[in-house]
Amino acid sequence: MATLESHGDVSVIKLDDGKVNALSLAASREILGCLDEIESTSKVVVLQGRDGVFSAGFDLKVMRSDDTDAKREMIAAGIDVFLRLFTYSQPVVLACTGHALAAGALILMSSDLRIGADGDFKIGLNEISIGMVLPAFLVELARERLSPRHLTQATLLSRLYSPAEAVEVGFLDEVAEPGNVVDAALEKATMFAETLDAKAFKISRGVAREAAAQRIAQALSADISALLR
Repeated sequence: MATLESHGDVSVIKLDDGKVNALSLAASREILGCLDEIESTSKVVVLQGRDGVFSAGFDLKVMRSDDTDAKREMIAAGIDVFLRLFTYSQPVVLACTGHALAAGALILMSSDLRIGADGDFKIGLNEISIGMVLPAFLVELARERLSPRHLTQATLLSRLYSPAEAVEVGFLDEVAEPGNVVDAALEKATMFAETLDAKAFKISRGVAREAAAQRIAQALSADISALLR
C-alpha cells in the first residue's frame, strides 16, 4: 500500500491499495517502515492518498470479524501510526486527496499541515455512527487539533464535513483543486525544507507536543479494549 518517492529533501509516502486505503495491519506497518527509512535522509514528509480517497479508516472486515487478536493487533499498529506522525521529528504535510473517515481523519489530526481536495468528499470521525466506542486517545487528539466550538459535533455526534467545512473545524488547513492537491503539498513541503532548521524543529516539536503526547499515551491503556467493545 505504501510506496516512497524522493523529491530532494522531501520524501513522499504514497498510500494506494487500489480501493479505499483501509488502514489494515499491513498498511500501518508499511507506513511505519517508510517513516523509519526516511527519518535520517529527508527534512519534510508528504503523505498522500489515491485519487478520490485518502483513507476510509480501519479495515472493517477485520473490525467486524470475531477475531479479537487480529482486531487488537490492527488497532495497536494504527495507534502507533497516529502517535508517530504526531511526534515525528520532521514536519508532516498531508495531501488529502478525497474522503478521510475515522482512522483516516485521525491521520489528518496527527499531521502538521493538511491540504484537502475540494469537491464532494466527506471528512470526519464517524466511529459512533458505525457502532464503535470513541477511544480516549482519539478524544485527546481531537481536543488538541479541532476547534472547541465543533468538538462535540465532530466526535460524539459523528458529523461529517465537506473539505471547506473541515478547514473551519480543524481537520484541514486549506483546500485546493483535486488535481493540484499533491503539487500544493509538495510546494509547502519544499518551502519548509528550505526555511525551517531541522534541529530547531525537532527540539521545538518536543516542547510543543510533549504535554499532549503524554496525555494521549496515558489514555492508551484502555483504548484498545474500548474499541473492541
